[in-house]
Amino acid sequence: MAGFVTLVSLAVPAACGGSPDSSAGSDTITLYTCVSDSTVGPVIDAFEKADPGTEVKLYRAPTGDLNARVAGDVRSGGLRADVVWACDPLTMQDYVDQGLVGGWTPTTSIAARYRTSDYVGVAVLYVVAVTGSGVAAPAAWSDLARPAYRGRVAVPDPALAASALGALGYFAQDPVYGTRFYAALKRNGATQVGTPDEVVTGVAQGSYGAGITIATSAYAAQQNGSPIKVSWPAPGGVAVYGPVAVAKHTSRAATAKRFISYVTSRPGQGVIAGAGSYPTMAGVPGPTKPASARVVSPDWPEISTHKDALLTEYQKIFGG
Repeated sequence: MAGFVTLVSLAVPAACGGSPDSSAGSDTITLYTCVSDSTVGPVIDAFEKADPGTEVKLYRAPTGDLNARVAGDVRSGGLRADVVWACDPLTMQDYVDQGLVGGWTPTTSIAARYRTSDYVGVAVLYVVAVTGSGVAAPAAWSDLARPAYRGRVAVPDPALAASALGALGYFAQDPVYGTRFYAALKRNGATQVGTPDEVVTGVAQGSYGAGITIATSAYAAQQNGSPIKVSWPAPGGVAVYGPVAVAKHTSRAATAKRFISYVTSRPGQGVIAGAGSYPTMAGVPGPTKPASARVVSPDWPEISTHKDALLTEYQKIFGG
């Protein structure tokens, strides 16, 4: 995600969850998310049309800044969001473990691999490779640590970007890669930047020859004329799903649950797909994904257990 900040100025009380639910269809909820405005904006618009009289106030920021916002809320009286839409399961599980969200999920046909008893994945980010003009696409992720890419690779920061954290978790689990893959990238002169969008911009401008980013950002830049190539190196693009959950102590639970039910419904998933993000519901057509693209997924519960140690190990390599 790009380095975005608050879209809507939230004048909310210090007490958790704001004011109680009013009559159905006539209420305001606050949504915290790291999801890009190009996706979350159309979803909010569609929900408000489907649920007349309801308003969704939005706070949107990269995962690192979102975590800081949530921590600030907790210090000053409690979470001020009614719904949280995260960009990865690790971030959401942290909120669950803190007792901030969870305890309810809607009925949905979204596959079980994207669901727990506390949250439901509603969109998927795919971590892919991007290369600039005249630069060969890597056939495997390990190629990025080879001499041909020396000093030319951009890597997003997993402390800031959820997709980068998911990729770190996947590679750390893979016996062929491990965190030594990142050490090899660093020895080969790779540069850490902030977000996946910054990777795409840097490659498009020629500052870097290649980079690790997300498919939605790369394909969007391509469609806007950027001279880049997108590839899904072996063993595959890393799938990182973004879950949504209701705040534990919201006093607007009915409206918050209606929003989540909408986002996990076929119409809601269709809006997500139409906005350029990959939906989690099977059978809902999404954006560009080559038929030959291979996909791998992290073991999320395992990563959750070792997340802090992973980030510490990564920061020893790239700094932080």
